[in-house]
This record gives sequence, structure tokens and C-alpha cells, in this order.
Amino acid sequence: MIVRSISKITDTDRDVSTPNWRSKRIVLADDGSGFSLHETEMYANTVNEFCYSRHIEAVLVVEGNGLLVDCASGARWDLQPGVMYMLDNHDRHQVLPATDIRMICVFSPALTGREVHDETGAYPLPQSDE
Repeated sequence: MIVRSISKITDTDRDVSTPNWRSKRIVLADDGSGFSLHETEMYANTVNEFCYSRHIEAVLVVEGNGLLVDCASGARWDLQPGVMYMLDNHDRHQVLPATDIRMICVFSPALTGREVHDETGAYPLPQSDE
């Protein structure tokens, strides 16, 4: 059994920040679950574009408001607490927070926690030695 507190993850190597967002990686590949679980905060008035070509991501908004944009179609959805979206077709998308937004995110396959977005906005697949 694994039990973790988000407060114990804060300011450790599982707490990853950029100027636009902060992600606390609660469950990672080395936990052996096949998925990873993250608490992510995106900051108000930022533009965040991603395209996870190697992963499926599901996101549940728990605090804040903003906009989700499908870059291919231009479709837009309001983000607010209780809204879930899943990038099941490796969709290039933008998240445009009007306020700080806190989300719970699940990735499959699991992230290692050391990924950096590449030039396409994707994360690499884990290597066999990770």
C-alpha cells in the first residue's frame, strides 16, 4: 500500500514548476501502477499549449476557471470545478486560465516525474531503465 500526502511532496523532486504551471506528481512510474497522478496548478492569464502524442491524459478541474481550446478544430469549452476532459486522441490543445486553476491529472502510460516537454509539447515515453 502506498499512502502519500500532497503536503509531503511540496518542494521535493516530485514538485515541478515552470513560469506557467506547477505539478505535484503524486503517483509515478516507479510506483508500478501503470499510470501517474498529479495535482497541477496553472496560473491565471497564461497560455499553455500541449500535445501529448505518446500519452493519454485525463484532467478534472477542482478549482478555478478558464478555457480549453482544441487547436485543430478551434472548439472551446469552459473550464470550472467539476469539468473533466480527456485527451484520448493525442489532441493538441491550449489551456487558458482566467484564474489560477487547480486540476487532478492522470497520465497513461505513467510519467517518471523527470520529463520535460519537447518542442511539440509532448513528453517522451519512459525508457526501459527508468
